[in-house]
Amino acid sequence: MREVEVIGVRVEMPSNNPIVLLRESAGDRYLPIWIGAVEATAIAFAQQGVVPPRPLTHDLLRDLLEATGNALTEVRITEMRDGVFYAMLALASGVEVSARPSDSIALALRTGARIVCADDVLEEAGLEVPDEQEDEVEKFREFLDHVTPEDFEQG
Repeated sequence: MREVEVIGVRVEMPSNNPIVLLRESAGDRYLPIWIGAVEATAIAFAQQGVVPPRPLTHDLLRDLLEATGNALTEVRITEMRDGVFYAMLALASGVEVSARPSDSIALALRTGARIVCADDVLEEAGLEVPDEQEDEVEKFREFLDHVTPEDFEQG
C-alpha cells in the first residue's frame, strides 16, 4: 500500500463526469477516479473548509464515529475490477467496512485519516506524469483553486 493525497475534484470533459484526482505521496503517479456529483461536492466542501448549517451525510458519519469512540484510522483503496474501484474503511477497533472510494475520501478529509492505495491498483490505473507535463498538473491545481461545489451540480 502506498499513501496518496487528494489533489482535488474536477469535471472531466466532454463526458461532464466528475473525477477525484489522487497523487502518490512518495512518487510520480496520479490516480483519477470517476465519482458522482454528490460525492464530488462533498469532497470539494471538505477541501474548502465549508461547514454546512446542518450535517451532510459524511459529516454525520464523522460525528457518529467520534461519538462512539471508534475513529477512522485509514482509508484503503484496495482494488479495481471491471473499471470499478473498491475501498475499505479501517476503524480504530480493528473493524473494516467496505465502502466506495468517493465516500471514503470524503470521510477521510473530514477526519484527517490517511488514504492509501494498493500497489497493483496504482500499477494498473495510475498515470505517470513526465516532467514536461507538470505544467498541465499546475493548470489543474489552479483550476482547483477556483472551483466551487456548484460546478458539480447537474442541470
